Amino acid sequence: MPELRRDPILGRWIIIAQERGKRPTDFLIEEFKVKGGFCPLCPGNEKTTPDEVLVYGREWGYPNTPGWKVRVVPNKYPALIIEGSLDKQGEGLYDRMNGIGAHEVIIESPNHQDRFSHLPPHDMVLTFRAFRDRIRDLSKDNRFNYVVVFKNFGKAAGASLEHSHSQLVALPILPRMVTSELDGSLSYFKYKDRCVFCDIIRQETQQKVRLVCENSLFVTLAPFAPRSPFEMWIMPRYHNSSYIDQDDGSLMALAEIFSETLRRLDACIPNVPYNFVLHTQPLRSGSLEHYHWHFEIVPKLTSIAGFEWGTGFYINPMPPEETCRYLREVTL
Repeated sequence: MPELRRDPILGRWIIIAQERGKRPTDFLIEEFKVKGGFCPLCPGNEKTTPDEVLVYGREWGYPNTPGWKVRVVPNKYPALIIEGSLDKQGEGLYDRMNGIGAHEVIIESPNHQDRFSHLPPHDMVLTFRAFRDRIRDLSKDNRFNYVVVFKNFGKAAGASLEHSHSQLVALPILPRMVTSELDGSLSYFKYKDRCVFCDIIRQETQQKVRLVCENSLFVTLAPFAPRSPFEMWIMPRYHNSSYIDQDDGSLMALAEIFSETLRRLDACIPNVPYNFVLHTQPLRSGSLEHYHWHFEIVPKLTSIAGFEWGTGFYINPMPPEETCRYLREVTL
């Protein structure tokens, strides 16, 4: 029988439609193939991108030259531009402002053939350091209220370039999803005087039903009401609302569990397209007792159609308890 599940943070309802039940082998994914050709993100082509704003690994040479391990550049076709003022205006009941922000590309490896899930943790951690350091720098600009960090892997998930990369966008306003999470977690905190994310971690690590993997500082779990089969959240084991508070040791532990999580996902469903998004507190908000930063990984295995658009409900054909069993049992 189908089951309705409520997300305890957002209040969002999910339909678990088990009669549509699937196994990992039922998802047909197009094989990942590197086509080659000219790539603006490859070493030697640095002059075809805007000037780098951050680089790791280059020990000699000039800026915008080869020899790097991770490189961050402004997006050549940005969704928002950094020059100018917001110029907020009202037009009757409508509001508008200039499209001011920052849009950057984090090039995760100099090797065109590399996939993020295949990077060893000591290389992967450079990407997480880049996220932290760029958010810290952008937080100095008072025009910005939030920085969203995300990765699209695979054509179905929105990736437009083969070369492994992620992106960040600095925004002058808080995204609706972040506001909803902040409001939902604050409501829970006012009622129970506890962080809802901490309670979720405590329950899931005790029950071990939706726990995928863990280390001393982080846990990977499947949410109780997932939007997609194999959706996972990576969360710090101890309360912290700000990603940019993480030191290099913590980011290394994050890279280790992120690597294991993605390799488990890839072992279950090779070449699966996915998005991951960093959820963290707003810029300059100070430490929040009710909020807990985390990454959400959502594989692109189901489609959004009329029912979803019309209701806001997601239909998921696999309960998270079942996907966790597959993820835990794979051999790495």
